[in-house]
Amino acid sequence: MILFIKHIAIEGPGTLGEFFNNQTTWKTKIVELEKEEALPSLDECEAVISLGGPMNVYETRKYPFLEKEENFFKLALEKQIPILGICLGAQLLAKVCGSKIKKANNKEIGWHKVSLTEDGRQDNLFSSVPSKFDVFQWHEDMFELPKGALLLAESQDCPNQAFRFGKNAYGLQFHIEVTPEMIETWVNIYKEEAKRFNAQEILLESYKTKEVFRRQADIIYFNFARIVSNK
Repeated sequence: MILFIKHIAIEGPGTLGEFFNNQTTWKTKIVELEKEEALPSLDECEAVISLGGPMNVYETRKYPFLEKEENFFKLALEKQIPILGICLGAQLLAKVCGSKIKKANNKEIGWHKVSLTEDGRQDNLFSSVPSKFDVFQWHEDMFELPKGALLLAESQDCPNQAFRFGKNAYGLQFHIEVTPEMIETWVNIYKEEAKRFNAQEILLESYKTKEVFRRQADIIYFNFARIVSNK
């Protein structure tokens, strides 16, 4: 089973969920922590995918489920179950791996380029992905690279964009799962924040690059699926 951990209603698995739901190899399950749904036994999980959310990893008193998820990650790492953390999920994974999470120098919202490092170009997750590619960003925090982890992708405004810890635990600061419809929902809900970053331009770019972005994301999804199969 591929487990999706969801922190808030408007940040679902998007195209990543579509990809795995279209596969006959695995079943999928979504656990909504905001609704106090329980995490399953890791014995049922072939991979764990942790999605985004507006909360910060250090807000464990306000969001007690974050601590539960951290403990879940620790067990998954011990069992070497493949993990993919996206945005908040990446920051949670980095924290569990011993990293500090802090405010980014510049809040990133919108479309930005990231570059693969030498380790990233050689990593299975980014096989056949261009060395520079566009991603969608919406975050104010950033993770430091955990000790022993490999930095896989970087950018000028936020140096640490993707990492691998151990054999098959990955954290992506950026979003690859989003659809234009998801982005439009975020822009409408977080109106004041989005205004500072030219929401109209963000939406136009989202619909304009929809097909290209989806093909790029599918390559990463396929690569992660292969990592899960070969664990």
